[in-house]
Amino acid sequence: MAKLMKRWTLSGYGRDHLALEEASVPTPGPGEVLVKVAALSLNYRDKMVIESGMGMDLAFPFTPVSDLAGTVEAVGPGVTRFQGGERVISTFIPHWIDGAAFGSAAEPGYPTLGGKFPGVAAEYVVLSEQVLTPSPTSLTDAEASTLPVAGLTAWFSLIEEGRLAPGQTVVAQGTGGVSLFGVQIAKAAGARAIVTSGDDDKLARALALGADHGVNRLKTDWAQAVIDLTGGRGAEHILEVAGGANFDRSITASAVRGQIAVIGLLDGAELKGTVFPLLLKQLSVRGVLVGHRRALEDFVRFVDQHGLKPVIDREYALADLPAALDHLDRGPFGKIVVRV
Repeated sequence: MAKLMKRWTLSGYGRDHLALEEASVPTPGPGEVLVKVAALSLNYRDKMVIESGMGMDLAFPFTPVSDLAGTVEAVGPGVTRFQGGERVISTFIPHWIDGAAFGSAAEPGYPTLGGKFPGVAAEYVVLSEQVLTPSPTSLTDAEASTLPVAGLTAWFSLIEEGRLAPGQTVVAQGTGGVSLFGVQIAKAAGARAIVTSGDDDKLARALALGADHGVNRLKTDWAQAVIDLTGGRGAEHILEVAGGANFDRSITASAVRGQIAVIGLLDGAELKGTVFPLLLKQLSVRGVLVGHRRALEDFVRFVDQHGLKPVIDREYALADLPAALDHLDRGPFGKIVVRV
């Protein structure tokens, strides 16, 4: 008799179509690995995929969620990168191993876990060995599960693409997972970190985490505050998570030849900004879609070397995924993790 497991499946768009079901534990084929999942990390994108598919034509029943940490249970024929018992984490964009991004002008999107490819909200999953990365030795499974999207997005924005240098200033907007990773990466790299938020309590927690300054964006002009805090220079790096009209504030707050990494659009699907200061400052604006596996491997080594500890707001049981999604709606401080 086949061994059974629990798995979340989506039968249609919307949370009312999300159900925890029993399924057979899959068997790895050639080049594949069976992973016993220990923890899942939720991203705002997971919520959007569940609710609307984000414009993707999902094949139902569909398993959501992209980020996991776990242990290799078994390997299929021809697998050379892993063996049983090794701790692993997933990579968001399967088979983007390194180098230039791919896609075309007409089809720039990437097939991702929990998107075009089925996700990992299950007790066991089978993945290509190319999708997995060794887990940091210094982190628990819950902590490690936060690296594939939130951690790598901050790393790719600031280090891989941004070439962050000691003494520069990073502005992290909000206190979600990417922004708090940005604070920790900035400080470990010898840079200064400024956090903006509309919540004084969250700003106090960000300062305790190591941020140099906190600015309440609801009480003051945060862009002018950044300019003042940097002696008029502005910030070399800004993690833009809101979009909409906030983008214009990011332009204002940027230093000459600064870099704005656009990683979220919480305030709107359009970027609204004034062109003239963007030209005068010679700014670089880059859309960041997480990153490739090699960068994640680099980040894992950095985490172990510098002792970074991801910020987890709360952990939930696998059966409580709907409650975890509700918490995501409320805006966590750091990451929401689901224990499996």
